[in-house]
Amino acid sequence: MTDKEVRIPDLGGADSVDVIEICVKVGDRVQKEDSLIVVESDKATIEVPAPFDGEVSKLIVNVGDSVGEGDLMLMLAVERTDSETPASTDPESVQEVSVESNEVANTSANITTPDATKTSAVQTTQTCIKTILVPDIGGSENVEVIELNITVGDTVAIEDTTVVLETDKATMEVPCPEEGTVKELLVSVGDKVSEGSELFRLEVTVSVDVANTDASNVGGNGTSGNTSSNQDVKVAPETKKEPQAPAASVLTASTKTVHAGPAVRRLSRELAVDLAKVVATGPKNRILKDDVFGFVKQTMTDKSQVVVAEGSGLPVLPKIDFSKFGEIEEQALSRINKVSASNLHRSWVNIPHVTQFDEADVTELEVFRKAEAGAYKDQGIKLTLLAFMVKACAKALKAFPRFNSSLSQDGETLIMKQYCHIGIAVDTPNGLVVPVIRDADKKSILDIAEDMQVLSAKARDKKLSPNDMQGGCFSISSLGGIGGTAFTPIVNWPEVAILGLSRSQMKPVYQQDEFVPRLMLPMSLSYDHRVIDGAQAARFTRYLSGQISDIRRLLL
Repeated sequence: MTDKEVRIPDLGGADSVDVIEICVKVGDRVQKEDSLIVVESDKATIEVPAPFDGEVSKLIVNVGDSVGEGDLMLMLAVERTDSETPASTDPESVQEVSVESNEVANTSANITTPDATKTSAVQTTQTCIKTILVPDIGGSENVEVIELNITVGDTVAIEDTTVVLETDKATMEVPCPEEGTVKELLVSVGDKVSEGSELFRLEVTVSVDVANTDASNVGGNGTSGNTSSNQDVKVAPETKKEPQAPAASVLTASTKTVHAGPAVRRLSRELAVDLAKVVATGPKNRILKDDVFGFVKQTMTDKSQVVVAEGSGLPVLPKIDFSKFGEIEEQALSRINKVSASNLHRSWVNIPHVTQFDEADVTELEVFRKAEAGAYKDQGIKLTLLAFMVKACAKALKAFPRFNSSLSQDGETLIMKQYCHIGIAVDTPNGLVVPVIRDADKKSILDIAEDMQVLSAKARDKKLSPNDMQGGCFSISSLGGIGGTAFTPIVNWPEVAILGLSRSQMKPVYQQDEFVPRLMLPMSLSYDHRVIDGAQAARFTRYLSGQISDIRRLLL
């Protein structure tokens, strides 16, 4: 193996760009064209691909670094070979091409003005139509137009964003090279363009020198002041400019600059999200996928912003000014609150819920649990009723496999799961989370109790990973420690059922011709009626009740 340098390639003339994301780490195997880092200039977000296969042996740059064309980015270990480094990573050859491109762009931007060789000349202005072309876009061909930020009649300033282009690896905003009025659009969203393609026509005012042979004929036609010209000049915006003030200072509301990568822009189009309205949380105000999802969730929960789809039957709730009735205080929802609200709303409107109520006699179970709890407490294990319920539910899912399934998106197929992961709803100061106990059917009650402690502690300390909360087959929501007699939990989609547990209480139960005091645990089973019918739900809760009432059955 030998180490090869990987350097920053041609960035379309940008002098310096910021590293905003590193997609690999030391030891990763990468293939040619895999994304290595993401860099961002004032006008583009670019994913830098690997020029060849190899293994990352050393990272040279960090997030936040400023880099330029030819800077060393990282080292890739490759099989020893006599071949030279690809030309695309040679800073000298790249620089030569870049300089040529700039010279061509600068030449095409020159405007021929009327002959001003007379001994005496005066300066005046005239309007002309210029065709704005696609500038140097780093050699990409057939780039898609994904946004049009201008319309016919708009007055635009220098550096205003006019169109946004997208390749597989970069999103590029094309700035306006001159101030003027848009006269004609030559592309539409979805069109494919390349360097030199025509984008739009711009009416601009230019200064010209005219011969001063007749003071009364300043404009050349017996008129003074502005004259018009039908000259059509093709102009490509320069791709390399001197440092300027931040672009945001010259943008109007309709041409607001947003910084987002190709994947984020594609997601926003799929979800019909206006990126100009999304609050960015990434480096350098870059919009991330989570920002788009957060905007969608906030929109769904903010009733004043809800737009109802035609035919949905859901009425729009009016916005109410509560301050006119008295003093109020607004509190922002936590991120967990927003995510939970979105998920619960989605489940509620898409799943036909039915709830089956039942009770389980846990008298003997509680006697046994309390007798054993002390011994295991010394080992750091808290033996709770919920641990027994997780084990009982795991057995029930084996006995009733339809409860351990998910309905396909088209509603035509049931996905039957051969694994058994059970989610436990945990109340935290920031909201409700549902960590998952994996392979609950293969674990002992003590193992389950220990897993529950670990996951609950991570939930309270905000240390749960996405993997800790994914892959659940069935959920349990226990309110027994708080109180209540029954409730109707909402199914945690894509699961098809959820079990709610309320506070157990002593009740007189008629047994063998007499009433005897028994500790009864209320159970509330909510289920997706498209998958599970009432008879199956009743059998499921009866089975659970039998397992818990005599815990010896859990050993069978």
